[in-house]
Amino acid sequence: MAHKRYSPENAALLLIDHQIGTAGWMHSGSVKEMKRNTLALAKAAAALGMPVILTSSLENEAQGPLFPELETILPEAYANRIRRLGTVDSMADPNFHNAVKATGRKNLIMAGLLTEVCVLYPALSAVEEGYDVQVIADASGSGTKAGDDFALARVRQAGGYVAGTIQILAELVEDWTTGAGPIVQAVSADLYAAAAAADTENQG
Repeated sequence: MAHKRYSPENAALLLIDHQIGTAGWMHSGSVKEMKRNTLALAKAAAALGMPVILTSSLENEAQGPLFPELETILPEAYANRIRRLGTVDSMADPNFHNAVKATGRKNLIMAGLLTEVCVLYPALSAVEEGYDVQVIADASGSGTKAGDDFALARVRQAGGYVAGTIQILAELVEDWTTGAGPIVQAVSADLYAAAAAADTENQG
């Protein structure tokens, strides 16, 4: 399957179940890094004027609320978030499905918690429906590294793509020097700086 370049004009961002409690179940990688990348996606989407859909599952249970920073970065999307009542595959939730369809975009950027549950199944459903899907692996995470690997492999087998946060930010920006380019470049630079700081801390 030939990949077509994603742009702010043809893509939508879906952030699935980035909830405080659910983040505590993630052990496939760094929760701090996952959260930084998630917020970077949100900031870039806001700067680029892309459609964003936020969804949560069982906010009043152990999963808890969405990351509070998302309300600051994406106030409208946060206010309009789809609050599911336990549906695993968010594409099976009529409100979420209709919101995705209403964007008019066929290219979907997905990230969420947990990859092996609440990202995998909507990604598979979206591909089956004819959407082009990129799962952003480092803005997602699973209970184990193996669980993450298995889920991402299944996305690829179904015809979806797997990418990293900085990769998709670079893909979305036509030129770092025009429009929202400088803002997105600054967001990317912050991620590089955070990675360098973490590496220095680990070496120390």
